[in-house]
Amino acid sequence: MIDASVNETPDPEALATARRTLALLQAQAEAVRADLASLRRETEKAKQELSGLRTAQLLEVNDRLVQAAVHADTAAQTAVSSLDELNRSTQHDELTGATTRVLMLDRLQSAIARAQRTAARVGLLFLDLDGFKAINDTLGHGVGDQVLRLAAQRLASVVRESDSVSRYGGDEFVVLLAEMSSAADAAPIARKMLDALAAPALIGAHPVSLLASIGIAIYPEDGADAVTLIRHADAAMYRSKRRGAGGFEFYQDDGTTDPASGLDSEPMQLATRRADVAFSEHEARLRELLEANRDLVGAAQVAQKLQANAEAAHHRQINFVAMAAHALRNPLSAIRMATTLLSDSRIEGPMKERQLQLVQRQAALIARLIDDLLDGSRVGAGEFRLQRRELQLDSILGVAADACRHAIDAKQQRLVVRAPVEPALVNGDPQRLIQVFSNLLNNASRRSPAGGAVTLTTQVEARRIVVTVADEGTGIAPDVLAGIFDLFAVDTQVPLEEAGLGIGLAVVRALAEAHGGSVGVNCGPGDRGSEFVVRLPRIGDAPAA
Repeated sequence: MIDASVNETPDPEALATARRTLALLQAQAEAVRADLASLRRETEKAKQELSGLRTAQLLEVNDRLVQAAVHADTAAQTAVSSLDELNRSTQHDELTGATTRVLMLDRLQSAIARAQRTAARVGLLFLDLDGFKAINDTLGHGVGDQVLRLAAQRLASVVRESDSVSRYGGDEFVVLLAEMSSAADAAPIARKMLDALAAPALIGAHPVSLLASIGIAIYPEDGADAVTLIRHADAAMYRSKRRGAGGFEFYQDDGTTDPASGLDSEPMQLATRRADVAFSEHEARLRELLEANRDLVGAAQVAQKLQANAEAAHHRQINFVAMAAHALRNPLSAIRMATTLLSDSRIEGPMKERQLQLVQRQAALIARLIDDLLDGSRVGAGEFRLQRRELQLDSILGVAADACRHAIDAKQQRLVVRAPVEPALVNGDPQRLIQVFSNLLNNASRRSPAGGAVTLTTQVEARRIVVTVADEGTGIAPDVLAGIFDLFAVDTQVPLEEAGLGIGLAVVRALAEAHGGSVGVNCGPGDRGSEFVVRLPRIGDAPAA
């Protein structure tokens, strides 16, 4: 450097040399700036490509989620509609709203079963409206339908909530008294029914007062099963009708069978066949409802799973963007500072050389990050292409270990290599296999503490070669372990500056599978350390390239 305090004329040759040196430095700085701008463009392009890929995947998942939700909603509406229809058709009479014969029979059987356990009695009242045919014939079936609805309402108004009123058929009703302490309890209820029916009513312009005949059968005195009780109550009703309208009779076993109520009579056989058909339809609708409910549950489970997957993918994408920004920020800051110093004409000699080396190292780091991003996009698209040949795996592992030596030495870690006795021959792509094991060694170094050990073990088995890379770091969290090889999966227990982009292990799995092998992970004892195990086919067992 020229001392300004000395009045000397500069050497023209030295001045020319200095100018040439300065021009060279400026040209190199411009070249570095151009390289940096190119790297930034490539980085942005890679991020856009990767973002587009993940966006397309998320859109597809979201579309499947919406479709599943719509399907689940449709299935739910169908199930509810089927259930409503089933209730209407099998449990309640369409005209009167009273329970159907099928449901009454089911309730009667349940009441008998309870009475057997509690030593209680069950009452069954068989009721037939007197003179109903004349109402239909003179006033019309419309008025007759209203009379049936009125009768059902009045019968229901005088029984307990635990009792049931059923339209048995035509103008016949069956009333179940579920629990009684004695047979005599049925008589006042029968009188209330007759009084309620006889109360004057106006249907349209027609005054109506109803009469009925009621037969009563009591469990267990008059029958031990539902069919017998119905038959005996029916017989008692016909006995009451013969004595005169508007009364009731208890069943009496007098050794005779009323033809109108016999089990072998044609009306009873017809009624039995109708009941069997109703039961069959009831069971068919129940099966349809069960199948609809299964579809609904399955659709809901699929929708929940798709939603969880979409949320997890979105969370991984957010984490990835943060990790990528963090990984790119440091080298870009270093390059920016170095280029600023290089633009200063006073920087020369060793200082200039150090800044140039810094720029080269950071540019190489950015290039490696870009390669990782591009590899991540290849994982999603399955675009890895292999150039295979016969390889000695030991040499591949040696190159991978040398590539990671700087990271291991920087943390003062020990690399323990356990090689097999016999040759480990594989059919593979050397560059891609180096990438597999260098990724695993770098991952192990990041996870292991300073001063710890990274162990690389190779075993030769009958049909495959097993390579294990073990670390001494913190165990992998259970919620991370299941998806550790997924793209952008990041272990939050690893410090941010050592976590990586969540791409390396996904690349390892994709390349291992492309070679016909596999990769897995095991946690060490006490949740300390982890082992990543790569299995590759031995030579002769590997699939053709």
